[in-house]
Amino acid sequence: MLAAWFAVPAAPVQAADTNLIVNGGFEEGLGSWFVNNGNATDSATLSVTTDAYSGSSAVLVTNRATTGSGPMQDLSGKVQAGQTYALTARIKYENPNSPATKQFFATMHYGGGTYTNLVSVTATRGQWAQFNGQFTIPATQSVSTARLFFETPWTSNPSSDPNVHLMDFKLDDVSVVGAAPPPTPSKTIEVVGKLPGEHNPLIGHKFGADGFGFTHDGRVYLYLTNDTQGYAPNPTTGVSPSINYGNINQITLISSTDLVNWTDHGEIQVAGPNGVAPFTGNSWAPGMAKKVVNGQEKFFLYYANGGGSSNVITGASPLGPWTSERTSTLIDGRTPGAEAVAWKFDPAPLVDDDGEAYLYFGGGPAATSMPAAERFNNPKNLRAIKLGSDMVSTEGTSAVVDAPVAFEAAQVFKREGKYYLSYSSHFGGNDFGGNQTPLPGYPGGGQIGYMISDDPMSWPKETYAGVLFPNQSQFFGAGTGGNNHQSVFEYEGKYYFTYHAPTLNKRINGNTTQGYRSPHIQQLAFNPDGTIQQVVGTYAGVDQVRNFDPYRVFEAETFGWSKGVATAKVDGGSPEFGGAAPNLVVRDIDNGDWTALSSVDFGDGAQSVTAKVRPLVAGGKIELRLGGATAPVVGTIPVDGPLGEWTELTAELDGVAGVHDVYFTYAGPGGVDLFEIDSWAFEAGQPELPVTVTVQARCIGGKAYVAVQARNDHTAAVGITLETVYGERSVANVAPGGNAFQQFATRAGSVPVGSATVRATGSIDGEAVTTVVTEQYSGVDCAADPRQAQ
Repeated sequence: MLAAWFAVPAAPVQAADTNLIVNGGFEEGLGSWFVNNGNATDSATLSVTTDAYSGSSAVLVTNRATTGSGPMQDLSGKVQAGQTYALTARIKYENPNSPATKQFFATMHYGGGTYTNLVSVTATRGQWAQFNGQFTIPATQSVSTARLFFETPWTSNPSSDPNVHLMDFKLDDVSVVGAAPPPTPSKTIEVVGKLPGEHNPLIGHKFGADGFGFTHDGRVYLYLTNDTQGYAPNPTTGVSPSINYGNINQITLISSTDLVNWTDHGEIQVAGPNGVAPFTGNSWAPGMAKKVVNGQEKFFLYYANGGGSSNVITGASPLGPWTSERTSTLIDGRTPGAEAVAWKFDPAPLVDDDGEAYLYFGGGPAATSMPAAERFNNPKNLRAIKLGSDMVSTEGTSAVVDAPVAFEAAQVFKREGKYYLSYSSHFGGNDFGGNQTPLPGYPGGGQIGYMISDDPMSWPKETYAGVLFPNQSQFFGAGTGGNNHQSVFEYEGKYYFTYHAPTLNKRINGNTTQGYRSPHIQQLAFNPDGTIQQVVGTYAGVDQVRNFDPYRVFEAETFGWSKGVATAKVDGGSPEFGGAAPNLVVRDIDNGDWTALSSVDFGDGAQSVTAKVRPLVAGGKIELRLGGATAPVVGTIPVDGPLGEWTELTAELDGVAGVHDVYFTYAGPGGVDLFEIDSWAFEAGQPELPVTVTVQARCIGGKAYVAVQARNDHTAAVGITLETVYGERSVANVAPGGNAFQQFATRAGSVPVGSATVRATGSIDGEAVTTVVTEQYSGVDCAADPRQAQ
C-alpha cells in the first residue's frame, strides 16, 4: 500500500493535545492491539518481547502473511476529519537475510478499500528507527472507521521473497498526539416514541432490527441487529446521521414473558477485534436455535458477517456467556451449492422434531446468466442446507429455494407437520433483470412472501402460498418503507410474527427517518387449510399474555414504556437472571424522566417497594404512580443513600391493589444525572382476617371492669385471643359470625384510658394468617360517677 498523500500541517501540534494511543509502550502486554484484519488474507502473530526500545516490553510481529499484516489499534471515534496529528513510534527488524535498510509505513484504514499511508521511516537492519511525522486528515474524509497499523510497502506477491517483504519486526513507544477525541454523542432517546398504551414498537429507549423470536423455559427472547450502535443524534437538532450498517458488530437482546413488558439484556459483542468471533467484522440478522449436543444443552446464535458470509457462536444459555467453536465463517464462498449466491447472509436455523437441523440463508442479485424475466420472478438466490450434529458445521450441498421475487431473509417454522418459509421480496432494478412484470400473485417490492412444504429441504416455486405481510409503509406511512426482515415463533400455543419498521425513528424526529429500525410483533392467524391470514401492522401490537408479577426481584430495565432513560452493563451478575447473565442498570436519569410497566397485578395489595439504586447527586427521589406519569403519587422513595454507592431503599405504599399500569417517575435537581437503578422488588401486604372488636370500661358494684368482645367475620372458624393489662383469654374455633367475650376485673374503683389487643389466627386461601387488632377504651371512675355502679 503506497502512500496516497502526505500533508504538511498548517500549525504545529499543541502540547495540550492528547495521546490517542492506548498502551503504546506495550507495558500492559497486547492490550488494545490486534493484527490488522482489513483483508481476509491478512494474518500475523503478536507476542510480547523484552527487547524494548524503552521500558520493559515491546511487541514482536511474526508469521506475517501479507505486507499489511502488522499490529493495529482502533482509533474510530478518536480522530477527527480536518485535524492534524503527530505520530511517533520505534521500529526494528533483525533478519540477517533481509535488506540492509527497509521502509515501513504507519497506515490508516478508513474502511472499505480506503487506506492512507500517514508517516514512513527507512530503518537500518538491527537498529531501532523512529517514525516522527505529522499528518492531516482531509476534511472530507469519513472517520467513522479509523484503524492505525504498521506495515511494509505493498507488493502483489510478497511470499515470493519473504525476507524482503514479510520479515519479522518489533514495535514500541507508539503515540498519536492531537486534538482530544470529540465527546461521545448521547444515544439516549429523550422523546417518548413508544406511546403509553401501545405495544409496538416493542421498546422506546433504543433501536433494533431483523428480530428473531426464540422461546425457552416460558420466556420469549428476541435477538436484534443493533441499529443503536451507529445512532449519534446531534445535540442541537436531535437528529442522527443516517445509519451505517458497516459499523454494526453487536447483537441486541431483549426478552419478555408477556410480550409487552420487555427486559433489556444489552448487546452481545459478536464480531470485531474484541468480539466473540474476532475473525468476523459484522453481525447482522441474527438467528437462534438450541439443541442437546453430546448430552449438553447448547444455544447457537447465527449471524451475517456482512453480505459475504455467515457465522455462528455458542451460548451456555439464551443470555450467554458466548464462545466461538469456529475460527472461520460457517457459510461463505466455499459452501457447496451456494457459489452463485451473491449475498451469503441472513442465516436462520431450524431444529426439527427429529433433531435434524437446517440453515436457511442467502439473497441479493440474481445470476446474470438467467433470462431477465426469470431473474425477476424466480431469482433462485436463497438456499437451504443441513447443519451438522454439532450445529456449527454443514453437511452436503445447499439446495435452491425457488422463492418468487426473493431478495433475502429466509426463515422457516414448522406447524402441524408443515414447513413454512417466509422471505423478503426484492424491488426490481438491474440486479433482477430490469423492468419486468411479476407473475400473477407474486409479491410486490419489499413484501414478505411465504411458501409451504412437506420437506424442509425442498422449496420449488409451486410451494409459494402468497403474501404474508405487505410492506410496512402501508401501515406506518411515509418514511417507513424499505425491505424488511421477519421471523415466526410459537409461544404458549399461539404463533407470532416479528418484523421491523422505523416507527420510533419517525416519531422522535418529527416524521423523518434515518434508517434506524425498531422491532414489532403481531399475532398470526391461520385459515382452515393451513394458509396464513395476511398480517396487518399496528401500533397496538399484541395483547399482553399475562399480568406482570411484581412480587419478586426484577430488573429495573424492564419497560412497557419509558421516557429519557438509557441502559448500560455493569459488573456482576443479574439479580433476576443469575450470576452468569449480564447485569444492566437504568442510567441517564434526569428530572422528569420515567419508566413504566404494563398491567401489574398487585392482588390484594402491596405493602412496599424496594429499589436498588446508586445516588449520583443529593435531592433525588422516585415517585410511584398508577395509570400515568402525572397520576397521584402512591409512594415516594427519597434517594438519599451515600453518593456513588449502591444501596437498597424502600417506600411504604398505600392503596396499591388490583391491576394497574405502574409509572416510576424521577425527580431531582435539573441538568444532572440523578441516580442509576438496578432492580425493583415489591412486597405484598399481609392478608387480614376480618374481625370486629369492641372494648368498654364499666363499673359493677363500685368496681371497674374492662369488657372485650371480638366477632369473627371470616368465612371459616378462627382462634381468638383477648388481651388486656388485666388478663388474657383464648378461645379456639370461634365459628363464622360467633363471638369471643371476656369481662376482665380490675379490682379497682377506677381505670385510666387504655387499650385491648385481639389476635385472630386462621387461614386464607390455605395460608396461615394472624391478624392483630388494637382498640382503645375510655377510662372510668366508679366513685365519681355513681351511674356506672350497676
